[in-house]
Amino acid sequence: MTTNTPLVLSETPTDSQGAIRIIRLNYPAKRNALSLPLRAELLAAVESAMAGEAVRAIVLTGSGGAFCAGGDISSMQDTAGVAGRQRLANLHRLVRLLAAGPKPVIAAVEGYAYGAGMSLALLCDQVVAASDAKFCCSFGKVGLMPDMAALWTVPQRVDTGWVKRLLMLAEEIDGETAGRIGLADQVVPPGQALNAALALAARFAAQAPLPIAFTKAALARGPQPLESLLALEADNQALLFNSEDFAEGRDAFLAKRKPVFKGR
Repeated sequence: MTTNTPLVLSETPTDSQGAIRIIRLNYPAKRNALSLPLRAELLAAVESAMAGEAVRAIVLTGSGGAFCAGGDISSMQDTAGVAGRQRLANLHRLVRLLAAGPKPVIAAVEGYAYGAGMSLALLCDQVVAASDAKFCCSFGKVGLMPDMAALWTVPQRVDTGWVKRLLMLAEEIDGETAGRIGLADQVVPPGQALNAALALAARFAAQAPLPIAFTKAALARGPQPLESLLALEADNQALLFNSEDFAEGRDAFLAKRKPVFKGR
């Protein structure tokens, strides 16, 4: 595929939401399917947002009325053996950033979130879906098992019966159903997912960044033995006790004013 048009658009709003980075998949001819060039641009955009000092929250969405139709099947020609493992290794860099990176990520889902597109949405900390969005873990339709950590994210969100229906039967559900079973966190009228995601991102952006980063990293480890969790808690909380943001939060609380957090 060759194109002079960026496959991923990354922008920071210039209004009061300036701490929010919007990352938009921009391959509408294929409903934003994750072609290899698009994956590379998406990884670069997420890396930049995660490292951006002024960025406090990220909103991930798609162009042309779709979130992401999944992997680009036309690019899956040389995937045997080492090549297939390398393909996934590159993708897993993106998975780790979204699942455990320091910034909260909100998915704004309109239209299709199929296959790897559904996996991509569920890697986000919150999923805002239009009521008529279409979710489907469609890997089995082309003879593959779910990837991009769907075997990790889906069981965290829905009960065992739905896990198997979604992951094994590739059952399509709409946004309303996704919200009812817990796959989506907020359901909004069609065309309103981005606005709702930005409003939610603004709430995240107003929080102290370091506790969010530490909490997200801890949750990404999954269930832990109590002693391991307590050790992690002691290490991280001790660091936060010495942070500028804790001093600001404490002083603001005592002075009954709104804190101004700086991520330090």
